Amino acid sequence: MKRVIAAILVLIMLLCMATVSASTPGSSGNPLVTRDYLHNTYANRLYIDIREQFDTAANNALSSLEDMYRMGYSFAPHFTDITLRADETIMLTMGSSFILQSGSATLSFTSGTVINITTGNAVQTDTALARRQRYFCTENTSALITASSTSVGQVDGYYKTDGAIQSPVWIPFTDVARTHWAYPAVQFVYSNGLFQGTSSTRFSPNMEMTRGMFITVLYRYEGEPAVMADGGMSDVTNPARYYYTPIVWAHDNGIISGDSRGRFRPEDSITREDMAEILHKYAAFKGRSMSSSTTIFTAFPDHDRVSAYAVPAMRWAVTWEIIRGSYGRLLPLNFATRAEVAQIFVNYFDSMGR
Repeated sequence: MKRVIAAILVLIMLLCMATVSASTPGSSGNPLVTRDYLHNTYANRLYIDIREQFDTAANNALSSLEDMYRMGYSFAPHFTDITLRADETIMLTMGSSFILQSGSATLSFTSGTVINITTGNAVQTDTALARRQRYFCTENTSALITASSTSVGQVDGYYKTDGAIQSPVWIPFTDVARTHWAYPAVQFVYSNGLFQGTSSTRFSPNMEMTRGMFITVLYRYEGEPAVMADGGMSDVTNPARYYYTPIVWAHDNGIISGDSRGRFRPEDSITREDMAEILHKYAAFKGRSMSSSTTIFTAFPDHDRVSAYAVPAMRWAVTWEIIRGSYGRLLPLNFATRAEVAQIFVNYFDSMGR
């Protein structure tokens, strides 16, 4: 009897195996999916489906972009520089990006999504743009950027304006490429008459800035006011020197003072902490905010290297992001380069105005 039962069970198992082997892999009759099925059948079908959907979406997107182009949109490759005056606008469409370098502007939109790629967050409509952050329009998005003041920015992708967009600020310097980190700052100081080149075609971005040069740039930033008094510096006595009038102006207004021997040392390179000290006094002269944060200042690992006389100034400068550090450090005793000073004046303008 046991042999008969065993034989029946074996027969049932064989019938089941035959049924399973005859079923399609992955079906209800054969729930086990083989590697061969995944590799040769499922993967190929999935690839075809994805490719068809991708091609359809890509064609639709290109068609939409072509429609927009025919409606008056222009295409800006690789972040083209633009300048907008107050109340002028630029419209962006899906796939376009905008970076505000200086000035102020507001972004608004009624549909779609705009992503701040720098922070990774979606932004709300009627948002004030943060400087040097990239705003990207996703699918089915049209965004309008309105300048609140004269603003310099960069646009990438399709855009449209009301005809008010200006040509990019041209600079003649062959040693400052468009990809150079200080290019927008050099544009700013050159177009505003703050800096001249070291020659007709060279800016010399890595050259150290002298103390006389720095005061001269600050004097130009102030608008080159008339000077009536004498200098008061024992080593600044020749009116023919380019820095004579700027130093006289700065000394008369309490922005600079001489050392123990009454010297200013205009030909010496300026340190980063002395640069902060002068800008701190200039801001006080202009009636700007002198508030500062000890927490922000002490977060820099080399804050204890700042000379005692320059601590208040450096604390103020980092609080207002006029000095942002170099690779996370203040480097207070390092000499400032022309490119760094150009960026410092952009930062001061952004935080304190003119």
